[in-house]
Amino acid sequence: MGLYADLIFPHVLEFMMSRPHMMKERVRALAEARGDVLEIGFGSGLNLACYPAAVEQFTVLDPANILKKRVAKRIAAAPMPIEKVHIDAKELPFDAGRFDCVVSTWTLCTIPEVESALREVRRVLKSGGTFLFLEHGRSDDERVASRQDRWNWLNRIIGVGCNLNRPIDRLVTDAGLELRALERFQMPKSPRISAEHYLGTAVRA
Repeated sequence: MGLYADLIFPHVLEFMMSRPHMMKERVRALAEARGDVLEIGFGSGLNLACYPAAVEQFTVLDPANILKKRVAKRIAAAPMPIEKVHIDAKELPFDAGRFDCVVSTWTLCTIPEVESALREVRRVLKSGGTFLFLEHGRSDDERVASRQDRWNWLNRIIGVGCNLNRPIDRLVTDAGLELRALERFQMPKSPRISAEHYLGTAVRA
């Protein structure tokens, strides 16, 4: 993908996403993770330190393979067995109804075919299984949303495909998942157009 995307951006992203207030939100987002868990958009593995002991088996998925040594150390230190798969989420290679829980943190903004990916999330969840998500996305303030639309093209370049303006709650429900809880908030220490966040739990009914 080029020097910036392959070598520079992963280090910038690691720094930005490992700040204390971001890690605090990860812990909140993952508190209900249980049993056999799939995480889409694993990245550099920052979520690993935030999972509760109730996670028994863990599968992680990401088309990229960034910061390999750092990721290997985090996986080696994890208390649960981990299977790592390098593919896109639009077509998951797992049986229907396999997972107790699927997790996405700061990932739905970037997946090219996000609608397909979320339908796949629903397919691989057990009946009553949970989808836990922590994402930034479209503001419910139309003035902010307008700025997100205006500058989305630039953010996609700087953020290597990251979109500012995706309506996360609507994407989740359009995939056939039922929202059980949703919190909207602004992440501190971030520009308003990227500070709009969705923290939620959805279920496969």
